Amino acid sequence: MKRIGILGDIGSGKSYVSKLFGFPVFNADEEVNKIYKNEKKCFNQLRKKFPKFISKFPVDKLQIINLILDNKKNIYKLGKVVHPFVGRSLKKFLKKNYKKNVILDIPLLLENKILREDLYLIFVEAKQSIIKKKLHKRPGFNNKIYKIMKKSQLPLTLKKRASDIIIKNNFRKVEILKQIYKIKKNLNE
Repeated sequence: MKRIGILGDIGSGKSYVSKLFGFPVFNADEEVNKIYKNEKKCFNQLRKKFPKFISKFPVDKLQIINLILDNKKNIYKLGKVVHPFVGRSLKKFLKKNYKKNVILDIPLLLENKILREDLYLIFVEAKQSIIKKKLHKRPGFNNKIYKIMKKSQLPLTLKKRASDIIIKNNFRKVEILKQIYKIKKNLNE
């Protein structure tokens, strides 16, 4: 079993590329959304830590956005509450798929030093002009939140250097699949 970590900029197409591999994918963003919707224990911890912002269950994105906009350091405090829940979900995912190649689509993979030792790292690279266009089309896109999130991440040059291989994402499925085919072939050797 290979554990493949997907790295790249916000909006570079990491989740899109992850799905194209055909392997089981652990998508941390989707897990966080599930936790906000289903984990009463997480809600109680968030409400205790941020009573001004977190008041109703399930936790909705607007509550999170307001708490981050109030103080950019809240993104780190938020992570201290939510990340253990994500970690438990990741452990279950890996246990369930222990005999398979898996994709880990986790935005702060390197920053949080998650399973670093045996990861095959792929950096998804896309043109900034395309990324910005795509981000602005996302429902509820908030430029202030985007900037705060960017500052919480390692520089892209460092992520790129840490990677075993780079996928050039031009957002054309056929081109990406060709690159993925070569990667999968190398993984099996």
